[in-house]
Amino acid sequence: MTRRLALASNNAKKAAEMNALLAPLGIEVLPQSAFAIPEAEEPHPTFVENALAKARHASALSGLPAVADDSGLCVAALGGAPGVQSARYAGEPKSDARNNALLVERLAGVADRRAFFHSSVVLVRHADDPRPLIADGEWHGTILDAPRGDAGFGYDPLFFVPELGLTAAELDAATKNALSHRGKAMRELLACLSADPL
Repeated sequence: MTRRLALASNNAKKAAEMNALLAPLGIEVLPQSAFAIPEAEEPHPTFVENALAKARHASALSGLPAVADDSGLCVAALGGAPGVQSARYAGEPKSDARNNALLVERLAGVADRRAFFHSSVVLVRHADDPRPLIADGEWHGTILDAPRGDAGFGYDPLFFVPELGLTAAELDAATKNALSHRGKAMRELLACLSADPL
């Protein structure tokens, strides 16, 4: 029997990634837009606090267990920025193109290009779940001066994976899921779910 899970996001590509990872457990992931749920506030300074707030919000309004991911790009030379502000780095409305342009601008002439993506994934069985499942993942690489590739979203076209010689936006979905911060966090979450099913 398929179990349904609300995803605290309206990002179709994120929903597709999560569905691919959770389908083997018989879990169907539905974006919060399927329930007309507005986006939650993300006022917290850490990924895990924002993910928990989003998961509780989606669960409360959908009546289903909910999963949320809060993720972002942390650049060494920028003191960890854009971090939790990754989606809104260049302000509102959110724009991947403007965020990427601002990142390139702020790294102009900077030699240290090290960066990593971080993902905190939180699953709550209900809105007041006292023991949410929490999983984290990181993906290390460097930042390019110009975007490459058409796949992925966010900062993927600028995030270069040295061992592959490709950006995240040049990877097929299966390879990205195997390597990415979200893929790592989701596999940790899957292990938690195997031990403690919904």
